Amino acid sequence: MEAPGRLCAEPGCTEPGEFRAPLIEGAQSGRDGPPEFRWLCLEHVREFNSGYNFFRGMSADEIHDAQRPLAGWERETRAFSGNGGADRPPRWADFSDPLDAIGARFRQRMQDQAARKDGKPLSGRDREALRALALDVDADRTMLRRRYSDLVRRYHPDRNGGDRSHEAKLQAVIEAYQVLKSSPAFA
Repeated sequence: MEAPGRLCAEPGCTEPGEFRAPLIEGAQSGRDGPPEFRWLCLEHVREFNSGYNFFRGMSADEIHDAQRPLAGWERETRAFSGNGGADRPPRWADFSDPLDAIGARFRQRMQDQAARKDGKPLSGRDREALRALALDVDADRTMLRRRYSDLVRRYHPDRNGGDRSHEAKLQAVIEAYQVLKSSPAFA
């Protein structure tokens, strides 16, 4: 790093001050703001670094705590959002969305995360199973059974004249029904 015209801060040194180092301990600038630095030549910055002790003034327990591999990581961080991580609706007054592309995507996301009216919990697997069966979040056990039997009749090879092209869909319907049948929301 070049420091044109800047000399080393050590008294009596005429070498260029190219390296930044903190002020000498106890020397306060008397102002509020970032710390001030002094500029040293290579020889004096090496001397400063060799005499620097991070642990000076710490007790043995404090040194031990600072040297742990995960020191500092156990602190809890603040939440970035007060609404549980869900996106807030956009302010439509700020821009124009003539095709309703953003609004439709937001409404779909909120619908996917909607809670049941009866308050029963739904897991992520439950929501995926409901989508596979094309059921609403508030579907009850009767609606689940009815939809399952309709889809099995539609996709089963015995009902399609032996057509096996829908086997993957039939398997997905059966798996989704098994998930939802044992779900607390449909108990």
